[in-house]
Amino acid sequence: MGVAIRAAGEGERELVVRLLDEAFQDDPVSSWVFPGEEYRRRTHHRLMAAFADAVFADGRIDLTEDGAACALWLPVPADGPAGAGPDTGSGEGAEDGPAQVRQAVDPDNERVEQIARLTDDIHPSGRAHEYLWMIGVTPGRQGEGLGTALIGSALDRCDREGLAAYLEASSARGRVLYERLGFAFTGRALDLPDGPRMWPMWREPRTR
Repeated sequence: MGVAIRAAGEGERELVVRLLDEAFQDDPVSSWVFPGEEYRRRTHHRLMAAFADAVFADGRIDLTEDGAACALWLPVPADGPAGAGPDTGSGEGAEDGPAQVRQAVDPDNERVEQIARLTDDIHPSGRAHEYLWMIGVTPGRQGEGLGTALIGSALDRCDREGLAAYLEASSARGRVLYERLGFAFTGRALDLPDGPRMWPMWREPRTR
């Protein structure tokens, strides 16, 4: 039986934020941004809320019908900024987006700003594409294929529209999964200072 997927509405913001918060509590990058389990549990949800708000405003959040998994996608135009983080769109002062997010989320934590700037710096530019910013599956449902179904649904859209797709894998396990879906490592890894490695990955659209 297939996985039912639909676009999340803004009225489901709390559901999306809670899902992302739970899904990424033990993620290597989240653990680097918010070191210490207790600190992360108190603060991490604020960053997930900033991400969700940015995508509700400018992108699409795919949600499984049962609310157990979601994927955050942002369209990046060919002439858009290299990165696609919160508040980094066009307009005066847009370059201050990472600093604004830090101020809103956790002003004393420079890593909130640093992760945005580092991923912006490595983000490909020059071609329109869809950016898979985050995909989260509630811990009790991981391993059921929900993430694969979510990504596959969006990649079908990309193929129909002739759009490439891009993401950053935050674990070696995730990289293997994305490779199975047609993504390829760009060749330039991102090693966070005193932290984990991230793998930028690109997928060309497939013709049917």
